[in-house]
Amino acid sequence: MRKIAVVTATRAEYGLLKNLIKSIESEKNLELQLFVTGAHLCLEFGETYKEIEKDFIITEKISMDLSSDTSVDISKSMAELQIQMSQRFNKLKPDIVVILGDRYEMLSMAIASMMQNIAIAHIHGGETTEGAMDEAIRHAITKMSHLHFCATELYKKRVIQLGEDPSRVFNVGSLGVESIEKEQLLSKSDFQASINFKLSKKNLLVTFHPATLEKQSSQEQFKELLDALDMLQETHIIFTKANADRDGKIINTMIEEFVQHHKESAILFASLGQKRYFSALSHIDGVVGNSSSGIIEAPSFHIATINIGQRQTGREKAASVMDVEVKKEAILKAIEKIYTHEFKDILKNSHNPYKAEATSEKIKEILQKTPLKNILKKRFFDLPNTHA
Repeated sequence: MRKIAVVTATRAEYGLLKNLIKSIESEKNLELQLFVTGAHLCLEFGETYKEIEKDFIITEKISMDLSSDTSVDISKSMAELQIQMSQRFNKLKPDIVVILGDRYEMLSMAIASMMQNIAIAHIHGGETTEGAMDEAIRHAITKMSHLHFCATELYKKRVIQLGEDPSRVFNVGSLGVESIEKEQLLSKSDFQASINFKLSKKNLLVTFHPATLEKQSSQEQFKELLDALDMLQETHIIFTKANADRDGKIINTMIEEFVQHHKESAILFASLGQKRYFSALSHIDGVVGNSSSGIIEAPSFHIATINIGQRQTGREKAASVMDVEVKKEAILKAIEKIYTHEFKDILKNSHNPYKAEATSEKIKEILQKTPLKNILKKRFFDLPNTHA
């Protein structure tokens, strides 16, 4: 049996991978190895490994020290994760390791896999996030990987542009968009009961992560957003915590203080889980912040996305996405625009560029059928006229 290892470190990442994991697990000639690490194992981020255990048997849990989010401490945690994963891979000997995205935990996974001569399958390569160091991490993982599952044709072209063999690069669409169609969403009343919070006349979901390459500090940026939200009337706000990135704790502390002063109109979750998160998107007016979910999944609900700052610069975007500066006035103006008749018409007709059919099945079949002999021997693919 071909052994397929899937690794996950965050709530959002697991939500994207869930259907693919199910598909691998159900295939008779594939053996699933599920590795869970990072924020999943931290109380501060909701101990989301418990949700995973409801769905699957976890092969290994690998703890990381996320008590500090300084650059030095994150680097130490990355090194420790790489050591631990090298030991696990050496013992369990997977044939392919599946890595999604661009987070620092995944870079440690990729290095551990590469040093064990294990083929790497990378999901969501070719994308750009110019306001975050994730940009460099994603492209580094691409160069270490052997199979590439991209979300759009543009991203597929970018991976090939990086020198990857076109026969190993596939446009399969987004796993997250596919998950929306497979999830049984909660009704408005059931959703409100599940979070013990009443929605209002207007409702927003806010997720803001550190933009690690921007000049303005995360604290300064997020204060602009909170100052804008503080001006709203008849609006209820659902916050989800920032990732375990550098300065993420600063943002989460600021959210906690804001919610403490707005108990009737705001609520904070370390993790909503996929069902409640997608259900939230089906009952709110818009997503505010700088999360990739606002770019990739939110457009499928025909709701607005107010994308703040440079963190997601470079991604393909639907017409429902508004890019705004990190300034209170610009954010307020964008929120007002959500409720105009003109923008509501745009939302009705917007198309999600990340939508495709049978994404998880396509990935599983390629993982299952791709010959592994000589897969580690990569050649740099030159584009036509490169040497002209």
